[in-house]
Amino acid sequence: MAPFEFQHCVLFQHCDPAGMVFYPRYFEMINACVETWFEQDVKVPFNQMHLQLGLSVPTVSTQTKFHAPSHLGDRLIFQMQVHKLGSSSLQLKISVSCDEQLRLTNETTLVLVEQKSGRPTPWRQHSCFNTLTNTSL
Repeated sequence: MAPFEFQHCVLFQHCDPAGMVFYPRYFEMINACVETWFEQDVKVPFNQMHLQLGLSVPTVSTQTKFHAPSHLGDRLIFQMQVHKLGSSSLQLKISVSCDEQLRLTNETTLVLVEQKSGRPTPWRQHSCFNTLTNTSL
């Protein structure tokens, strides 16, 4: 599966008083990248997943390294790659850059969960995820 690319402009709402991205805002941007990837590449938008299918993909693990600060007005390029697909989990590797300068790297693990039970459920049990499960990593 080819890396997914997502662009995000740093807005005033993302910044601290010094005009740099306040680090928790990166996690909101990462989530926007993941949500957009599910809609565009996996073909299962979050509104369908959550509201119609009764499924969700909570983060169970995340590790981030901040390499350089980002500033108001920067256009960040998120590159996301599926690193490992488990039976109900998904490990993603994400790098964020601006003008070819690495800003952060992140590894996040998501788990597909049935909302009613709160328990993990296999990707292959849900035909809507065929795009994801039929690809080789």
